[in-house]
Amino acid sequence: MSAPLDGVKVVDLATLFAGPLAAAFLGDFGADVIKVEHPAKPDPSRGHGPARDGVGLWWKVLGRNKRTVTLNLSDPDGAALLRRLLADADVLVENFRPGTLERWGLGPAELHAVNPRLVITRISGFGQVGPYARRPGFGTLAEAMSGFAAATGEPDGPPTLPPFGLADSVSALAAAYAVMLALRARDVTGTGQVVDLAIIEPIMAMLGPQITWYDQIGYVQPRLGNRSNNNAPRNTYRCADGRWVAVSTSAQSIAERVLRLVGRPELVDEPWFATGSGRAAHADELDAAVSAWVAQRDRDEVVAAFEEAQAAVAPVYDVRDILADPQYAALGTVHTVPDEELGEVRMQNVPFRLAETPGEIRHAGRRHGQDTDAVFGALGLSAEELAALRERGVL
Repeated sequence: MSAPLDGVKVVDLATLFAGPLAAAFLGDFGADVIKVEHPAKPDPSRGHGPARDGVGLWWKVLGRNKRTVTLNLSDPDGAALLRRLLADADVLVENFRPGTLERWGLGPAELHAVNPRLVITRISGFGQVGPYARRPGFGTLAEAMSGFAAATGEPDGPPTLPPFGLADSVSALAAAYAVMLALRARDVTGTGQVVDLAIIEPIMAMLGPQITWYDQIGYVQPRLGNRSNNNAPRNTYRCADGRWVAVSTSAQSIAERVLRLVGRPELVDEPWFATGSGRAAHADELDAAVSAWVAQRDRDEVVAAFEEAQAAVAPVYDVRDILADPQYAALGTVHTVPDEELGEVRMQNVPFRLAETPGEIRHAGRRHGQDTDAVFGALGLSAEELAALRERGVL
């Protein structure tokens, strides 16, 4: 059975990290994704983080299911070649600073003149308009400006940033969703459109009703550490073996089961225990009860007891635990991918399952420019023309 996006051609001009990840999500479901990199300046993700034998491992994930070509877009011949590549494309993904493509003669007006059906997905830190539009933008800045960092961390500690690309990853999912909406609209109208995605916005959308709270009652979300102002107990707790568990009691029935399990059933009868906000106001007392019980037991014993009591708990995992966990194994969450350079490499699989048309990671990120001759040769360029363009640094 064919994949949902078979026949969809995506040209990925983006780097670091939202745009390339959005294109990878499309490739997971069958899109032909052509990754364009500068001939002398590969995607920086190839050099980010740990490497094996000089091969960047982050790129293997970010570049999955993509063909790789090189092209100097700032050269007029390179720009002309991109227009030829886009003539029958469905989607363009780019994250240059606003105005850059226009400077090269590759703005939406010029590209839609070549291909009116093209969906042009523009991802930037601050969007295509406004006073900050031309600022350099990264996910870290979005995590700071969205309200995420201000609400993350201990109450008496500094605002806290995540140790991974959270805003970029959220933006990648949003961009892939936007592309699918634009393709669906094209089915109706016959024409493509521009998607303008500012990285500062999707992560803000994930932060709940913070704007509505402030608008209506002047409430500003404080830093609460691992606690919640909506319920308690809700925290991480250290076990006797030095490992940790996380407990959540969003449901009243779960909160009651937890307190009975840890030997404090009298707290369930307190008037304040009947609501999440009431329990949150007594978080110190509830945390002390749970923490004292957990601290006397190893993690596996704690998890087993919570499961028997039908109370909500999860072990705090690092990557070693993830790879050994039977639930992730049952879901197929970790996939072993063939790779020409590393032999095999394990990575996170497609993040959801379609019963009839599932996605698939067919190969990991390929070498810089590996498919240049095949892709541009298919446009009609001869071996001599390819060699001449490569000699001039266009390819």
